[in-house]
Amino acid sequence: MTNPKRLEKGISIQASNAILIKLNQIGTFTETMEVIRKSREAGFGTIISHRSGETSDDIISDLAVGTNSMQIKTGAPARSDRTSKYNQLIRISEEVGNYSQLFQ
Repeated sequence: MTNPKRLEKGISIQASNAILIKLNQIGTFTETMEVIRKSREAGFGTIISHRSGETSDDIISDLAVGTNSMQIKTGAPARSDRTSKYNQLIRISEEVGNYSQLFQ
């Protein structure tokens, strides 16, 4: 959950080893990046996730790659709001494939 207070509590009681990041859950992109930074400092993995009622905007694909989050949660590629995210990951892999271990 993209909430800094809950993240801090989870870190303090060692409740997990990863956090699900929902870009529009916290309020701003800057706050989202801060939660990602804090979770990384604590050794947590990050999973970038879509939200219910999602649009075909593919920003979470860029966020997942840009923050080196090794996982993305967007559902089965069955609707345009989901396939747009997978298509963006494919475009990124085609562009940086030779330069990144993530896409090899």
